[in-house]
Amino acid sequence: MKPLFIPLKGEYFDAFEAGTKDTEYRKRGPRWSKLNCAVGRRVTLSRGYGKQRRLSGVITGFHYDTCPSKLPGWVACYGEGAGDAACIKIKLDIHP
Repeated sequence: MKPLFIPLKGEYFDAFEAGTKDTEYRKRGPRWSKLNCAVGRRVTLSRGYGKQRRLSGVITGFHYDTCPSKLPGWVACYGEGAGDAACIKIKLDIHP
């Protein structure tokens, strides 16, 4: 299976790179489902859609949050009442 490509806003990519973030939150849907984000699947984190800044890792945990408004950055990205969150825990291969 191909690595899951996860483009990130700069601030969230930088947080992964700095080691202060280990979970990505996405709106629950076909792409961000338990099946597609299976534990053990490889991921590629990208700062935006360019190829200059990328990190690789593996999914180590996954769950849904039915009340995501308290998750860091959720309301800023999706607003209130946006539905469930897919919470994807990621371990980077090499931590800078």
